Amino acid sequence: MYTCLMHPLYILLGLLLLHTPSSGAANDTLTAGQALVVGGKLVSRNGKFALGFFQPASTISKSHNDSWYLGIWFNKIPVFTTVWVANREEPITNPLTQLKISGDGNLVIVNHAGTQSVVWSTQIVNRRQTNINTTSVVLLNSGNLALTASPSSNILLWQSFDYPTDVLLPGAKFGRNKVTGLNSLAISIKSLIDLGLGSYSIELDTSGVILKRRNPSIVYWHWSSSRTSSLKLIPILKSIIDSDPRIKGLIDPSYVNNNKEEYYMYTSPDESSIFVSLDISGQIKPNIWSQAKQSWESIYAQPADPCTPAATCGPFTVCNGNAQPPCDCMESFSHKSLQDWELSDRTGGCIRNTPLHCTSNENITSSTDIFHPIARVTLPYNMQSIDVATTQSKCEEACLTSCSCTAYSYNNSRCSVWHGELLSVNLNDGIDNTSEDVLYLGLAAEDLPSIRKNKRKPNVGAIAAASIIGFGLLMLMLMILLWKNKFKWCGLPVYDNQGSGGIIAFRCSDLVRATKNFSEKLGAGGFGAVYKGVLSDCDSTTIAVKTLDGARQGEKQFRADVSSIGLIQHINLVKLIGFCCEGDKRLLVYEHMLNGSLDGHLFRSKSVLNWNTRYQITLGVARGLSYLHQSCHECIIHCDIKPENILLDASFVPKVADFGMAAFEGRDFSRLLTTFRGTAGYLAPEWLSGVAITPKIDVYGFGMVLMEIISGKRNASETFTSSSCDAEYFPVEAISKLHEGDVRSLVDPQLNGDFDVEQVERVCKVACWCIQVNESDRPTMGEVVWVLEGLQEIDMPRMPRLLAAMTAQSDESSV
Repeated sequence: MYTCLMHPLYILLGLLLLHTPSSGAANDTLTAGQALVVGGKLVSRNGKFALGFFQPASTISKSHNDSWYLGIWFNKIPVFTTVWVANREEPITNPLTQLKISGDGNLVIVNHAGTQSVVWSTQIVNRRQTNINTTSVVLLNSGNLALTASPSSNILLWQSFDYPTDVLLPGAKFGRNKVTGLNSLAISIKSLIDLGLGSYSIELDTSGVILKRRNPSIVYWHWSSSRTSSLKLIPILKSIIDSDPRIKGLIDPSYVNNNKEEYYMYTSPDESSIFVSLDISGQIKPNIWSQAKQSWESIYAQPADPCTPAATCGPFTVCNGNAQPPCDCMESFSHKSLQDWELSDRTGGCIRNTPLHCTSNENITSSTDIFHPIARVTLPYNMQSIDVATTQSKCEEACLTSCSCTAYSYNNSRCSVWHGELLSVNLNDGIDNTSEDVLYLGLAAEDLPSIRKNKRKPNVGAIAAASIIGFGLLMLMLMILLWKNKFKWCGLPVYDNQGSGGIIAFRCSDLVRATKNFSEKLGAGGFGAVYKGVLSDCDSTTIAVKTLDGARQGEKQFRADVSSIGLIQHINLVKLIGFCCEGDKRLLVYEHMLNGSLDGHLFRSKSVLNWNTRYQITLGVARGLSYLHQSCHECIIHCDIKPENILLDASFVPKVADFGMAAFEGRDFSRLLTTFRGTAGYLAPEWLSGVAITPKIDVYGFGMVLMEIISGKRNASETFTSSSCDAEYFPVEAISKLHEGDVRSLVDPQLNGDFDVEQVERVCKVACWCIQVNESDRPTMGEVVWVLEGLQEIDMPRMPRLLAAMTAQSDESSV
C-alpha cells in the first residue's frame, strides 16, 4: 500500500508541456494526439479505478524517493493502493513526462527532460491492419487498460491484464496463450517504495502453477498442470471461499484449458473492492477492503506459513511463523539496513556484529571462534556433506579449519557445513515446519560474553518494572481475598484458583449449581458422562461438564495435566475452560457445542449434512489431530477418535473433544493398554495386539471416521464381530469399490447424488491409506491435511491385509 506525494510545481511543469488544447486527457479515454501528464488521470466510468503518474511513499516510515511511475490504483479507496505499474523496471526521476500514443501506434511514456526518450512502450510490432490516427486507450471498469484500434472498436491491440505486476484483479486471466506464447508472469515488488522486480514470482507453465524465488531460483510451491489436477484445484479454492463469511459469494474461481490457452480466473461483484496479490514475502493473498476498519484485510495466505517462501527473511536470519513480524536476526547479528526492513525489503538480511577471527593457518584451534546452537530449525540451503567427520567434534573441527565456513550441523552421524550466507533458517512453528534439527552458528569469541549476559543478566530496568508489577499484583490478590465472600462480578463466583493459560479451578458446588445438579445429560463416553450447564457470568456462558469415572491421579498430577492441556488452543479442538478437583471428584469443563456430536448428524438426524459440510469436517478434524501430534510441546495421542468425540459448533466447524485423555492418565501408555481399549470399530490392530501405541492409532481411527462420513452409516453393523465376516463391513466394500473406480455407490444415498466425485475419491483414498494394518504404511496427520487440501497427490492405496483376508474368506464362503 502506498501514499502519493505530488508537488504543485511538478504539476505546473507538466502542464507547460502541452502544446495543444487537446493535450489534457479527460474521462476514461486517451486518443491519438492527446497526452496524459503528471497531475492528470484517466478514471474508469464506474469511478473505481484511476490511471496516472505517482510517487510511492511508505505508510510506515514516511520515506519516499524521487521515482515516478505510471500506474493504475483504486480511485475511491482512501488508502492509496496500486494494482498495475507500467514502468516498474525504469522509474522516472523527474515529472517532465507524458503518456501518449506514438506515431507507430504504441502507447508510450516519453521523458521530455533533455532529449525526448521513450521510457516505456507497449511494443506492438504488427500494426498494418489498423489506422494509427484512430488508435485509443481506455481504462475499463474492470481496471484493465486496453489499447484499441479506435474508441468504438472491439479490436484489442494490447491490454494491461496480459502483463500483471504483483496483483491479479477480477476478470484477469492468469495463465498462458499456447498460440502466441504469452505468459502472464507476476513478480512481487521489491519494497513499499521501490516497485521494481522483487524476489518472488508466480506463473502457469506446462508443468503447472509455480511459486518460486527468483534469485537463487528455488521452487517452494507447485501445483501439477495435468488436466485432472488443475480441475481439482477449483473445488479446493471454492471450499476455502465458502468457509469464510467475509469472502463467500465475492470470489468465483474458474479454470480453462483448451487448444489455444490455459488459465485461471476469478470474478467478483462490481461493487466489491478485492484483489489477489503476490506480496513482498512470497505469499499469495486475497485482499478485501473493510469499510468498517477502513483498511485492507488479507483473508487467506498460500503458503499458510510466512516462512515457507524461500529465503523470505534474507541471509543470517531466523523466521518464526508465529511471530509478528516473523523475521529476526540470528544471535550477534544486526539488520544490514534498518530502513529497508521498515519498508519490508529484507533481502539484505543481517550482518555480523563482530567479524570472525579467521586465518589460513590450519593450526588455529577452536578457541578462535565459538559455535552457538540454534535449535529446532530447518537447515539452510546449499549444504555440503563431509564424509570423513564421523563425530560431532570432528564436524566442528572441519568447519573451523575453513575461513568461509559459517555454520555446521551434525545429525544421525552426518556432518553438514555451510559456506557464506545462511538462507531459510526457519524455526519449528508447528504450521508447515516441524523440524528438530540443530544448526551451530559460527561466531567470534568476543560475542560469548554478550550471549551469556543476554541469557543470564536481566536488565536493571526490567527488574525494577517487574518488582513494581509484582507488588501491584500482590496487593490486588489481597484485595480479592478480602472481598471474595462479599462481592460477585456479574454474578460470576470468584473461583479458588486459575491455572496457567487461563484454566479456571471450579468449586464442585459451583458446577452442581451450573448444571442444576447434573440434570441435563448430553451424552456418555468411555471416561464418564457429559452434562449441560450455564455459568452465571456476564454472558451466561453455556458449558459442557464431563465427569471422569475412576480417575486415580493425585490432585497435584491432575492439575498439572489439566494446565498443560489448557495451553493447547486450536480452532478444531474443543476449548477446555476449567476443571474441578475435590476429594475423589474429577470434573472437566468445556465450551458447549451447539450442534452436538457428528454421530448424531450422520446416523440419527433427520436433517442431512451436505457434502461440502462433510468435506470441511474431514479437513478440520485432520488439522486438529495434526496439531495434537506435531505442533504441541509434547505429542498428544487422542486414543479414541470416533464421531461421538467430534463436536460441531453453530457453523458446523468441527472440534475434536476429549483430546489428551492419555495425558490426563499420566502418559503411562503401558497402563493405558490394560485399562482403556477405545471403541470397537475404530481400534488400530497394533493396540489389540498389545504393542506400544503411537500417534498412528489416531490415524487409523480417523480413517474409520472418514468411511462413515462418506457412507452416512456405521463402518460395521451391530451384528458384526471379529469372528464373523458374514455381516456387511463397509471398509471392505469401500476399498473394493475404490479399486473398481466406482466410488459413487459408496456415498450416503441421502445426498441424492449432490456431491463432488473427485473429493469423494480423495477422501476414500485417504481413508484406505489411514487404515493400513502396518502402522508404518499409514500417513501422518500432517500428510493427511496436505492431501485433503489438495496440495499433495495421493496414489491408489493397497488393500489392507486384514481386509483382503476378510474378502477372501467371504468369497470362499459364498462359493
